[in-house]
Amino acid sequence: MRRNRITTAIAVSAVAALSLAACGGNDNSGSDNSGGGGNTAKAEFNAAVGKVYNPSDAKGGTLRMAVTENWDSVDPGDTYYGLSWNFIRNYGRSLVVFKSAPGKEGSQVVPDLAETLGVPSDGAKTWTYKIRKGVKFDDGTPVTSKDVKYGVARSLDKTTFPNGPTYFNDFLLDVPKDFSPYKDKALAGVAKAIETPDDQTIVFHLNKPFSGFDYFAQLPATMPVPQAKDTGAKYKEHVVSTGPYKWESYQLDKLMTLVRNDQYDPATDPDTGRKALPDKITVELNVNGADIDNRLQAGDLDVDIAGTGVQPQTQAKILADPQLKAHADSADVVRLWFTVLNSDVKPFDNIHCRKAVLYAADHEGYQRAYGGPVGGDIATNLMPPLLPGSKQFDDYGFKTDPKGNLDKAKSELQQCGMPNGFSTNITYRADRTKEKATAESLQQSLSRVGIKLTTKPYPTGDYLKLYAGKPDFAKKNGLGLIVYGWGADWPDGFGFLSQIVDSRTIRPTGGNSNLGVRIPEVDQMIDKALQTTDKAAREQIWVDVDKKVMSEAVMLPGIWAKGLLYRPDNLTNVFVNDGFNMYDYTAMGTSKR
Repeated sequence: MRRNRITTAIAVSAVAALSLAACGGNDNSGSDNSGGGGNTAKAEFNAAVGKVYNPSDAKGGTLRMAVTENWDSVDPGDTYYGLSWNFIRNYGRSLVVFKSAPGKEGSQVVPDLAETLGVPSDGAKTWTYKIRKGVKFDDGTPVTSKDVKYGVARSLDKTTFPNGPTYFNDFLLDVPKDFSPYKDKALAGVAKAIETPDDQTIVFHLNKPFSGFDYFAQLPATMPVPQAKDTGAKYKEHVVSTGPYKWESYQLDKLMTLVRNDQYDPATDPDTGRKALPDKITVELNVNGADIDNRLQAGDLDVDIAGTGVQPQTQAKILADPQLKAHADSADVVRLWFTVLNSDVKPFDNIHCRKAVLYAADHEGYQRAYGGPVGGDIATNLMPPLLPGSKQFDDYGFKTDPKGNLDKAKSELQQCGMPNGFSTNITYRADRTKEKATAESLQQSLSRVGIKLTTKPYPTGDYLKLYAGKPDFAKKNGLGLIVYGWGADWPDGFGFLSQIVDSRTIRPTGGNSNLGVRIPEVDQMIDKALQTTDKAAREQIWVDVDKKVMSEAVMLPGIWAKGLLYRPDNLTNVFVNDGFNMYDYTAMGTSKR
């Protein structure tokens, strides 16, 4: 989530090659653990990776999903979790979108609400899109370019909508910092940035060239919103749909229910690959993780929508049972699970106190919190190995001393003036059991050198908005260690690093994904990378950013993630979408009727 403007011009070719980064019944494998029926596909491990498992065009039934947490927001202008960006394509249509397809094809951006990908001009400082004719809101009102303009404009209001990314705030021309469509109803503040010369045309003007603008155009913020029906922060209670589904009900914190949108015309959607197979989609919220795993295996649930994999204890069970393993997929993920050392909280304003944590941490313990090697590899630096241009280095010896180096930790404590250790708080998302296990592992391992941690869990839905991502709250409540995770918005150094290490993205009002990294040299290197047109040279700068952040010991990398996903037999048309690194939620159906 970017929270300010980058002032350096971006060369047109600097980011020209971007792509995203935000389960039982019998089958012919002999399994009787999947509660299905109607599936003739052979169940085998990784059957939905790089290909479609149980392909089907049959419509009907209810697709049943669940998640351990509350949703950040279903409002297209206020959401930033990957699971939400994947799911939102069922009820909203952005200008362009990541294609619903397996493998690398799923990381391709294709036209959705727009007729074509963006047409650049003025050296990639101007981007033009034509809205498809015939697209309607769920009340039958035609969608126009003005509805898209309003959707983007309202997302700029980071007081009302703190959760969503700020790419448009950063790059659109001359947008006031305090812009709000509720104060500026005529949208005069975005008059230079967004033009709608007719009902079909929308033109974006940037403050600097950006050749990867289509990746901004796929953000949920470009989903149209009718100004007359916008209720600000309450809009999430009744989002007006443009996708194949519309809202039947939304019980906050409990249950979301989507049904078919009779105003959706598939003829206006020729490129995205959406299947719209089930008649209804339900999502249960705040469900215990172990219960989700058990219900998946019993056939009482279809999808764990979090997309990060089953719980650690379930991983071991699945991998030990060939019949269960045949219903699992191990998805490669461009994601890092990590912990921030918040320099706003003493004694982490001292680099040696920070280094003491890095040396004392049990890295195998961090890995065990995610289920061992199947949950991910011990991370020695920030950028995941799958990220193009990344390089692994191990300056602290995390793999040499995977249980920690207590002698070096004690030496750093001596140098920071805390030879007997110190006390601080550690926070994590309360409804994520793997993060709880991470905090408990760190609590145990750091205590070996006298560093005492008190756990402070907060709910996922407001973790960034009100707690860990709100600087004054984090400082006031002494959140010295902040457990978190991050996946690339698109897989290059900018798409992965900028939102978690650029200090200029930190906003005092909250909603931040940079949870305390403030290194001026890093900000300067980011600007330099975005001016560098040579791909190899640019990628080396991202490695240098990684090295600088690690040298300052402001982040403890935990593991480079993997995810063990589980699919019941009744699921049809199942595949991992490489654009989201999880199952594609616009493609799958169910054979249960």
